[in-house]
Amino acid sequence: MVSFKKYRRRAAVNAAIAVLVPVCWFWLAFRIKGDGFMAGGLRTLKYFTVLSNLTAGAAAVLWLLYPESRGVQRLKLAAAVGVTITCLVVIGFLGWIYGFPMMYEGPSLWLHLLIPLLCMADAVILENRQYDRTDILCAGIPVLVYGTGYITNILLNGAEGNDWYAFAAWGIFPVGLIIFAALILLSCGIGAAMAYLQKKTVRKKV
Repeated sequence: MVSFKKYRRRAAVNAAIAVLVPVCWFWLAFRIKGDGFMAGGLRTLKYFTVLSNLTAGAAAVLWLLYPESRGVQRLKLAAAVGVTITCLVVIGFLGWIYGFPMMYEGPSLWLHLLIPLLCMADAVILENRQYDRTDILCAGIPVLVYGTGYITNILLNGAEGNDWYAFAAWGIFPVGLIIFAALILLSCGIGAAMAYLQKKTVRKKV
């Protein structure tokens, strides 16, 4: 069983994530005009940034209810990897193209940086049970599911208006599929890195 002291510390972080995610999503979706980098309203649900953060929020709620669940631990790692990818893409790519002020303006600051940092800290520092290989493989599921839906939509409806990440700029076959596979491997790689750092953290606590 998780001690009350450890549960209280993690509960504070997960409660913050569980509250911040829906608040920031509502702020982004219904308080902007939708004429900037991201569309407004329910159309925000098409972006990986939003979906990965919502997954992290749901995982935080589930942890508060079932802190001992192995499945919830696995979901939280996958969610942490998802928002980490969002964070890294903004820092290494989108921020240089669209400008960091735009990427970190209003709710985007929370969705692109602060919430991902909270999730990383929770997955690496506050998690006391070590991850296994299955956990690491499951870390690639969010990208796998999103990418499959993204590519399927392009194949069925065309790239125009449906390729907001320019995924098919060089064609789906083979470049698009190579990028897709690389992103899945990146997800598993980030999951493995988090598992390694978490293992080191747990050893220091002992």
